[in-house]
Amino acid sequence: MQISVTGRHLEITEAIRDYTHDKLQHALLDYPRIESVHVILDVEKYRHLAEIVVQAPNHVRVEAKEETNDLYASIDGAVEKAEKQLRRHRDRVTDHKSREGLAEIELDAQAKERPGAG
Repeated sequence: MQISVTGRHLEITEAIRDYTHDKLQHALLDYPRIESVHVILDVEKYRHLAEIVVQAPNHVRVEAKEETNDLYASIDGAVEKAEKQLRRHRDRVTDHKSREGLAEIELDAQAKERPGAG
């Protein structure tokens, strides 16, 4: 997983870079197929913005933004939002059931009801 950190109106220090890398590697440990993560940090007066863009195979792209008064809190919030979106996408893909399978279940349920009713 390639992680890049960009700063707008802000110099990215080693502490910020290390904190961001550690947070992302820990949070995205359950998603091994992630290709790249781009973190954009921005400061405008008292607003600290963190934006995370996650790229994965099969055209999966997740974007999360967070704005607070503290840069580290913004990073935490954006990571949580991105993780939640990835979890939702993974659950949607793995829980997907085909119509044919559901039709077979309905037929089995109807077949079980008929002998008991007659």
